[in-house]
Amino acid sequence: MKIAIMGATGNAGQRLVDEAVSRGHTVTGISRGADTQAPREGVTWVKADVNDVDDMASKIAGHDAVILSMPFKSLDADNVFAVARKAGCWLLVVGGAASLQTEDGVVLLDTPGFPDFIKVEAAPARDFLNQLKAGPGFDWTFLSPAMMFGPGERTGTFRLGTETLLTAPDGKSSISYEDFAVAMIDEIETPKHKNMRFTVGY
Repeated sequence: MKIAIMGATGNAGQRLVDEAVSRGHTVTGISRGADTQAPREGVTWVKADVNDVDDMASKIAGHDAVILSMPFKSLDADNVFAVARKAGCWLLVVGGAASLQTEDGVVLLDTPGFPDFIKVEAAPARDFLNQLKAGPGFDWTFLSPAMMFGPGERTGTFRLGTETLLTAPDGKSSISYEDFAVAMIDEIETPKHKNMRFTVGY
């Protein structure tokens, strides 16, 4: 399959590139710093800015799936949606955990004492998801990680959910970048969550 990854040089983006290439997919790695990346078999590096709608749409058109892996606080959702509509693509989004619900049905972002420094990214992430759920005019999938999201191992063993935060028996809610990438590429290969949000955690 042909997969484009916007934000391919970021923490999650790098793992998504690795996972897709390891499965034999053809990857277009899109980043504003793409011209500094070393050549890599299976990857075409492309320098582009999502705010240049016509240019970005032309670069992702024709891909089987397009992954967005960029900070929400710096994104203009209107531009992203315009790109996806113009390119006619299936947009898969590396989401956040704060818009997930607790077992009590309370959205994490709305829980008392939720850190302000995290809200800076978490609030626009929830807004982005809500706009997707309203019907943006293209196919989409939003994958939320567990609460602790960082570098680790690729185990291939994890659980999937929908709107509720996944927590392990020890009380921890976590997923590695590597296993998140596995879940995302699994979804592309065997779609089960088009036009909805799902979540992954141990």
